[in-house]
Amino acid sequence: METEARSGTYSQSLERGLAILSSFRSGSPLLGVSDLAREVGLSRSTTHRYISTLAALGYLQQDPATRKYRLGPRVLDLGFSAINSMDLREVAVPHLQALSDETGRTVNMAVLDGADIVYIERCRTSQSGQRDIDLNLHIGSRLPAYCTSMGKVLLAGLEPERQREVLEQVQFTQRGPNALTDLDELLAELERVRSAGLAVNNEELAYGLRSIAAPVRSQNGEVVAAINLAVHRTMVSLDSLVAHLGPQLKHTAAEISARIGYSRGA
Repeated sequence: METEARSGTYSQSLERGLAILSSFRSGSPLLGVSDLAREVGLSRSTTHRYISTLAALGYLQQDPATRKYRLGPRVLDLGFSAINSMDLREVAVPHLQALSDETGRTVNMAVLDGADIVYIERCRTSQSGQRDIDLNLHIGSRLPAYCTSMGKVLLAGLEPERQREVLEQVQFTQRGPNALTDLDELLAELERVRSAGLAVNNEELAYGLRSIAAPVRSQNGEVVAAINLAVHRTMVSLDSLVAHLGPQLKHTAAEISARIGYSRGA
């Protein structure tokens, strides 16, 4: 910084403005001019000049009752722009790979496209000797949403009107022995998924295939993707799959959601 300052490319005014914005923390959301002057080490008059500029630009807002200041909506816009510029796959891969290595299973991520899911990431385990269920799937593969665990998560996360529009496109077929081919049964299942935060596929897509899936949420709580892992029915019971691997899967989904800005208390 000192080298840049001496070279004339460093803006002290910008530094001071950013220092004022950085003074606002969760424990001190409202600060007065005197508070900020002490925080950044400037005179009250100089600090007031910077505050007035930041307020005029929307980066600060004055509370009418206390006359103190809080961060304005332009700061939120910058934060969300930074979050939205991150590629979801890039953010998710380390977490997906860690879960795959921990469980010895391939972990997938998909998004909804119409009435189908589209695989956008697959992470395979580095462990040897694990029986992997592939079904010839790859990034870009499409499957019907209604008979997949990730599809159920994504359908359950839709607003009611949008959900109805999507379900009107579904052509129910008996893909697996336990596939739900009745709309009312599927709607009841989606309600359970929404409440539990976890979807189960019990041989609905293909014979012998069981999987569980959890939602990935954006900063506004929207379900933007789903992650899952699958096992063959001979490897583990359905109850054991949910009890032993469900918490790990939900934890990984929560980690990815947090990385892209979701906060449960928001």
